[in-house]
Amino acid sequence: MSSPGEFYKSLPPISKAYGTLCLLATLGAQLQLYDKSSIELDYRYVIYRYQVWRLITSLFFLGGFSINFGIRLLMIARYGVQLEKGPFDRRTADFLWMMIFGALTLLVLSLIPGFGTPFLGISLVFMLLYVWSREFPNAAINIYGLVTLKAFYLPWAMLALDVIFGSKIMPDLLGIVAGHLYYFLTVLHPLAGGKNILKTPMWVYPFLIETCKNLHT
Repeated sequence: MSSPGEFYKSLPPISKAYGTLCLLATLGAQLQLYDKSSIELDYRYVIYRYQVWRLITSLFFLGGFSINFGIRLLMIARYGVQLEKGPFDRRTADFLWMMIFGALTLLVLSLIPGFGTPFLGISLVFMLLYVWSREFPNAAINIYGLVTLKAFYLPWAMLALDVIFGSKIMPDLLGIVAGHLYYFLTVLHPLAGGKNILKTPMWVYPFLIETCKNLHT
């Protein structure tokens, strides 16, 4: 059985980087190293006070330490890693572009009245979950030892559980919408004879190299 350190080293680069940043963001808030309101997405501060960092920092906060936080982190470690090691194997740049596209989509959706949410970390995790569920639709998933269902229905089951336990529904829905948009443009539309208009741009590759370099230093 591998140690936690060996498990962490074995993680693929993008899932590792995103999961680590989410953990650090929550840890920093928990230790009161910063006020979480200073990193939330508020377009009034972005536009009128030029606090553009909010467009990025809001993507990494998953909430305070709780069972829900642990579940979201495990979702990155399981579904994000399975995607990156499976359908995106040797396509790390494409996986990174999927994350970037998801983040941009969520930021645009948050501009729509009624769709805004202060933190988009949960939404981005749900996007990963949705794409995973479409890539592995027939995988059998057991939820808390109570019910077994096909992976295709997992995002909706997790959304229903969040509603039951009193969590906000909007972050989950935004992630599902972003995930479906990505999957439609990259898989469903090309399969129907359309052109893939969401190819990974060339500027992602240097950014990927720098990210991987930082993870190994």
